[in-house]
Amino acid sequence: MRQWLESLESRHGIDNLTRQSRQLVLISFVILFLLVVYRGFFIQEDAFNWRPVVAFVLPLVLFLPSIIGQRARGHAWLAFVSLLYFTQGIMLATLPGQGFRGVLEALVSLALFTGCMAYARFRSRQLRQA
Repeated sequence: MRQWLESLESRHGIDNLTRQSRQLVLISFVILFLLVVYRGFFIQEDAFNWRPVVAFVLPLVLFLPSIIGQRARGHAWLAFVSLLYFTQGIMLATLPGQGFRGVLEALVSLALFTGCMAYARFRSRQLRQA
């Protein structure tokens, strides 16, 4: 695995890989955020309750300074948090009538995990080279 990543870095360049992984993080972060907000605001059957929305959105919002500041360590931690959303998506997919949303949330959170881990690796290598 290490040799494959090093050959990937030598073929495509560390700056290009860092930029592409950051784009994947930003796109998947925004989509996951919108999915969570949509579920919280528009799926509730009863009167609106803002507490579940805050509980699901807060972990993502806490990582905004790391994403904006382009910190590799924050992206690594966000990768682990995204696995919680992956688990939630899988559980949501097993509910009747929620399969599509659950699978979509699981796939987007998996993309976020992959992008965050790649960004953490490539960004730390990029900073080490500079």
